[in-house]
Amino acid sequence: MEYKIDATDKLWLEETYEKIKDKMSAQCDRIGDKIPYIANDGVYKEDKSETDIIWWTNGFWPGMLWQMYHATNEEKYKDVANRVEDKLDKAFDTYTGLHHDVGFMWLHSAVANYRITGNERSKARALHATHLLAGRYNPRGKFIRSWNRDRSGWVIVDSMMNIPMLYWARDEIQDPRFDYVARDHADTVMKHTVRVDGSCNHVIALDPTNGDLLETPAGQGYASGSSWSRGQAWAIYGFALSYFYTENKEYLDTAKKVAHYFLSQVNLTGNVAVIDFRAPKEPVFFDSTAGVCAACGLLEIAKHVDELEKDFYVNAAIKILRATDEKFCNWDVNFDSIVQMGSGSYFTDHDKHVPIIYGDYFFMEAILRLMDKDILLW
Repeated sequence: MEYKIDATDKLWLEETYEKIKDKMSAQCDRIGDKIPYIANDGVYKEDKSETDIIWWTNGFWPGMLWQMYHATNEEKYKDVANRVEDKLDKAFDTYTGLHHDVGFMWLHSAVANYRITGNERSKARALHATHLLAGRYNPRGKFIRSWNRDRSGWVIVDSMMNIPMLYWARDEIQDPRFDYVARDHADTVMKHTVRVDGSCNHVIALDPTNGDLLETPAGQGYASGSSWSRGQAWAIYGFALSYFYTENKEYLDTAKKVAHYFLSQVNLTGNVAVIDFRAPKEPVFFDSTAGVCAACGLLEIAKHVDELEKDFYVNAAIKILRATDEKFCNWDVNFDSIVQMGSGSYFTDHDKHVPIIYGDYFFMEAILRLMDKDILLW
């Protein structure tokens, strides 16, 4: 898809793409088939393939590799992505720790591989993961259960970014069951998670026997009723993707409503997101990952609107990306990670103001999309 981009922004995109190529080439050689998560002092010291194979972010590194392979056709990216995908088989063997985030884990590894190369083993892995996701569907409440333990009625907004795997399976094996599950879930999230003003709950706790809303726990935000910024970003992109796969206009309208709220908030903080838009003004905690994920969602919305609206969403995405680059990016090829100042949640310290792998993924995806070099992995 072509975007109308002014000369200054186009030059910045070209320069940024060259930096991404240099950085990713160095990281691919250095990291290889380890599975990175958070960089400490510029080094991905932990390898999730050894410490936590079922961790929800384990698909983002292969996703970055597949995006680079698609953009550059350099074989080393494909080779490393294949090796990471092989390692993820251990997560299937573990099984009990897996939950709704199997989409994050296998959309960007196995589904990506199958889409790009036609690898039949990858297709089998992807369908396995999709059946696990569909198996979490509650037919009385019409939702896909999120986490495990004693939370049978809990749903988190992050789940909207996992259900594209159901749409993929629907089309791949021509089975409408996956579509029914995905749409039922999206409808439930739309009803109970998105508020009138476009802000979102992170968690909705539903009665697992009938789907009634019981409470809205704080989750990773500041409090119940607050507005965790990455949750807003998941909703923007997730509902835009559900529109792409279903053409249900309610999903697009919901994505736009949440996007407008998100943009009204980041406009107050220099086009970068704080962790929670309704947290106390002090101290100020940022989450760079929320902005870059939202930028991808804004570009997805732009695919589905008229020219005047398209310019609005594209320009908003570019402002966020440029602000992220200016304030938070580290382009030194000797350091792991690009986007700094990501935050997992409001009240945890170990993952606050650190570089997190999915920040890099979404930043890269947005840049490649604006240059028409991306491949849709969702």
